[in-house]
Parts: sequence; C-alpha cells; structure tokens
Amino acid sequence: LKTIIFILLIMVLISLGSSLVFLFVDRGDPNKKRILYGLGFRVTLGAIILVLIIYGISTGQLAM
Repeated sequence: LKTIIFILLIMVLISLGSSLVFLFVDRGDPNKKRILYGLGFRVTLGAIILVLIIYGISTGQLAM
C-alpha cells in the first residue's frame, strides 16, 4: 500500500511538471485546455491517495 501511495505521489509531481511546461508552451491560449486537464488529473490522483491513506489507517496497514 505504501508503494502504491508513493507511485501516485510521483505521478502527481510528473503531472505538475507537465502542466508547468504546458503553461509556457500554450502561453494562455484559451483554446488549449491541457492545463485544466492536468489539474483534473492531479485532483483525481489526490482523491485516490486520500482514500488509500484512510483505508490504510483504518485497516492498520499504515501506522500513525
């Protein structure tokens, strides 16, 4: 479970970096929605991480 959470955190960082690149490449073009999609992806990953942490604490797999 810790490995899955770690991998998801790495994916969040990669998504953050790609959105930063898209911010500079797209230069605020309103027709390009790659930054918005990246934000949605990060929010989804964050929700999955939160659910996994709650699950891990409730089952005792993650100690506090």
